[in-house]
Amino acid sequence: MVIVLKNRATIYQREAAEMLHNISLYPGLIEEQLCRFFPEKEATAKTLLTHMLKEGRVFCDRNGRCYANQEVKSGTDTDLSRCVWVLLDFIDQVEYHTVGEFPAAILCFANGELYEIVPIPQGKETMICQLLHQPQKDAGKRIVVVDDVAQIELLDIPQAAGFCTVAEDGTVSYYKKEAALES
Repeated sequence: MVIVLKNRATIYQREAAEMLHNISLYPGLIEEQLCRFFPEKEATAKTLLTHMLKEGRVFCDRNGRCYANQEVKSGTDTDLSRCVWVLLDFIDQVEYHTVGEFPAAILCFANGELYEIVPIPQGKETMICQLLHQPQKDAGKRIVVVDDVAQIELLDIPQAAGFCTVAEDGTVSYYKKEAALES
């Protein structure tokens, strides 16, 4: 009988492919974000990322943001980064995720439902609300990321599952808009 032993490359092949995929999908993420895509394997992910950086398969800018190639290192999409924090907040329930089509930054399936994570920067409330009121096929529930809680009152978003803000450290705070009382 022959026992096939797996080497490190074989063992971590799936994680390495997934990490490269995430770095390509969401350029400019920091180490903590990339590692949180691997719940209960964060230490392994950190080691894997360090190895990929040493090999030159991944590149980091001076702010610690990771990219799939050196040419891409031109500014970070802060809205996308904040939406990734929201995604990571429930990553253990996510079956699939990918970059969304504007105005949604991220699309994901979680618990059998489609969700759109939609950032709304201050001053863009009216424009994005109008876009989201356009008929769309297959629109999912929307998790709306705002810069400031005061924006929520300005928003009328169809299929809004909730609203949230994201702090500098990645902490996500959730809010629900109260329904107006009918008289």
